[in-house]
Amino acid sequence: MELLKKLFGSTEEQLYTEPTFHCDYGYNIHVGENFYANFTWLLLDFCPIIIGDYCFIAPSVHIYTATHPFDPFKRNSGAEYGKSVTIGDNVVVASDSVVTKNVPADIVVGGNPAKIIKQIELNK
Repeated sequence: MELLKKLFGSTEEQLYTEPTFHCDYGYNIHVGENFYANFTWLLLDFCPIIIGDYCFIAPSVHIYTATHPFDPFKRNSGAEYGKSVTIGDNVVVASDSVVTKNVPADIVVGGNPAKIIKQIELNK
């Protein structure tokens, strides 16, 4: 976890990830308190990825900020662009999901592309 704290742009105190983990840069990744990621997750952090507090990433999740043009001539030129992704507090990302857009707090998302599955009812 100390390596992740050095690699990521910012972290809180409590974070844990199972192996394996892959990213482009690392410094564009920011995770909140009590973060957990299960096995085999991938982050294409061309732009910032901001993950809130108490988030759970299930196995085989991918989070992408990078993309390419659909037009083949533009794509073959090497053009690339991206958009930041923010995942709110208390989010659960289901297994095998691909997150490419912002996720509001207190939500379960899943699928490819990830969509809202349900609201999380908080017991405070």
